[in-house]
Amino acid sequence: MTATQPLIKQFPCPGCGASLQFNPQAGQLKCPYCGREEIIPQSAEQVVERSYEEYLNTGRTKMAALSTTALEVACPGCRAQIEFEPPDVAGLCPFCATSIVAQPKSADPLITPEAVLPFSVGQKAAREKIHHWLGKLWFAPNGLKKMAQHEGLQGMYLPFWTYDSFTVSHYQGERGTYYYVTETYQETDSEGKTVTKTRQVRHTRWNSVSGRVDRFFDDVLIAASQSANIERLEELEPWDLSRLAPYNPSFLAGFKAQRYQVTLQEGFETAKGKMAPVIHSDVCCNIGGDEQRVHSVSTAYSAITFKHILLPVWLSAYRFNNKQYQVMVNAQTGEVLGDRPYSIFKITMAVLSGIAIVAGTWFGIDAYQQRQLPQPEPVTAPSLSDPATSPELPATTPTASPKTALAQSTKPVDANDPFRQAINRATKASTLGQSAETQEDWSAVASQWNQAILLLEEVSPDSANYETAQTKLQEYQRNFDYTKRKQAEAAP
Repeated sequence: MTATQPLIKQFPCPGCGASLQFNPQAGQLKCPYCGREEIIPQSAEQVVERSYEEYLNTGRTKMAALSTTALEVACPGCRAQIEFEPPDVAGLCPFCATSIVAQPKSADPLITPEAVLPFSVGQKAAREKIHHWLGKLWFAPNGLKKMAQHEGLQGMYLPFWTYDSFTVSHYQGERGTYYYVTETYQETDSEGKTVTKTRQVRHTRWNSVSGRVDRFFDDVLIAASQSANIERLEELEPWDLSRLAPYNPSFLAGFKAQRYQVTLQEGFETAKGKMAPVIHSDVCCNIGGDEQRVHSVSTAYSAITFKHILLPVWLSAYRFNNKQYQVMVNAQTGEVLGDRPYSIFKITMAVLSGIAIVAGTWFGIDAYQQRQLPQPEPVTAPSLSDPATSPELPATTPTASPKTALAQSTKPVDANDPFRQAINRATKASTLGQSAETQEDWSAVASQWNQAILLLEEVSPDSANYETAQTKLQEYQRNFDYTKRKQAEAAP
């Protein structure tokens, strides 16, 4: 894709001239007026991960405007950047339902998407799922479902970053090992006598430790939108990223696409935060013992690659009693999440009904017992000379508290294993491929991909990275085949 190609463009229907739209059910373009369908041609391009360091050092990556014809406007309600493709010049913000009108301003250039996850759930199915979701809500106000049926439901591609990275983490901490000491103590028994007993008391012996753990992270997903609720977007996961398709403007026909609001560098800082708990878990596993104390962790990141991708959601923003609510639908899985209003009247009535039921039950049981239970027979008080008998309580032995489960039990990766070397080769191939022009250039790229493939084939089935290696093996083979085609097409 060149810098002059639009990210969003119109596809006129050959039959009637109207704009074709992407149909999620058919997986192809369809005219909403005459019903004509057009197949989206399969792209020979591959989804390529780009070198993060290469981008930071030279800024050499694909850049383009969001569209050469789109009109860009910042929503006055939530400040989201919205793109209108003529003839549309006004509408409701999909994030907050504020009325907005586009101004004649073209979009700024941005890093073009490498891939897009096409819509799988259509608008009708998404509306039905929202209706079903609303039906399961407790204490929802009357008329909410009817009102929601008439609210706009807009298909939107939201921007995301994915990051791959090798990490090497040096740590300092302490290993805690349990040991038990027999202690003697005294207590008074039920007869008032002092009794000497023993018990096992747990102690922890701490030893200073230091070491290193390695980890490869694959496709750490970071939302690049500031208009949507980030926590809710994370709850919409997982996304099946294996179904990503190389970017093609046809997939965006009939939908809106938001430009990223989180920069590549900001996204990687957020990705580090996602990696940190996994690294901490690796460190605890490496320390061993019964308990662990981690005093410091210093992590170095290398072989960093990234992708800019677009993921599909259905958005519905509505107002109820002058308050704004937003509902999201994962347009791949159909999962629904969102805000909802509560009916104070229904909650109050439910509480009062609960109190009435509890009170009625209590009074009913009490009245029944008063009628059914016989009067107690008079009994003779026991002699004061009789000894009081009660079972002697056994001494309680403190039990060891269970060890806190680690978030992820992982096996650290050898820094020099074939998998790591394969990733380094692939990173080099990706970097070389961005500037390759001649057959000799493409031959060098193909050589790197071939070496990466051979190294992945050496990964042992016992390795923690074996499954990832098998996935990467197919990806690298496709990249190798693509590189060989480019070599054949290139000038000598």
